[in-house]
Amino acid sequence: MQIVVAIKQVPARDSTIRIAPHGRWIEEPDLSFEINEPDAYALETALLLKEKHGGEVTVLCAGPDRARSTIRDALAKGADRAIHIECENLESRDTLGVARLLAGAVRQEKADLILTGLQSDDLGMGQTGVVLAQILGIPHATIVMEVEIQGSSLRVKRELEDGWFQWVEMPLPALLTIQSGISKLRYATLMGIKKAKTKEVCHLEAGSDIDLSSVTLHRVYVPEKKKQTRMIDGGPAEAAAQLVDVLRSEVRVL
Repeated sequence: MQIVVAIKQVPARDSTIRIAPHGRWIEEPDLSFEINEPDAYALETALLLKEKHGGEVTVLCAGPDRARSTIRDALAKGADRAIHIECENLESRDTLGVARLLAGAVRQEKADLILTGLQSDDLGMGQTGVVLAQILGIPHATIVMEVEIQGSSLRVKRELEDGWFQWVEMPLPALLTIQSGISKLRYATLMGIKKAKTKEVCHLEAGSDIDLSSVTLHRVYVPEKKKQTRMIDGGPAEAAAQLVDVLRSEVRVL
């Protein structure tokens, strides 16, 4: 089984984030970077499937030169080879643009299964995997918690709302977006780190002929914190009913 895992390099979770002077992205020079956590679960799922069914796992990452460290980490954990689409300012490219970028490389691989994380930790749109599946013209499933290979088809468990789950069957090839927490993440071993240095990394350049963005990012800012007091009139029963309605329909905590 040939599996492609799309991964993304994002700022480390404990990083101190500052807005860049131009206001359209964050300051990057002083940040440390790591693999996007949902993508780490997608990689772990691929490695478990490889251990059970055989085949090859290829990691696919679009990003600047610094993304090589994240690619090497994925190789050290057990991926067989990697594809690095070298491009700057990935954050300026919208979901459709990024999906088109990835699709060109995925088509050449003729993969049986493509895995992505549910969403990215930096932008959190949760759309790239779905759009990529549409471009490739293959079936997909989102928020996947369990994957079973059944010959030339898949059976996957999807997480719904309020503790409900759904089992879905689909043919291969297919694309799945993996939910965080699906399994326990492995660490790279010393032997894995040594082997990663000899594994193949194919470098591709982002094609200038691809329509990479139809949406423009105008401003990034820290959410404004505001305090607001609302007085609820009426007797105890009436005030309690109004409070419950506000908490349910406006604050949405019930």
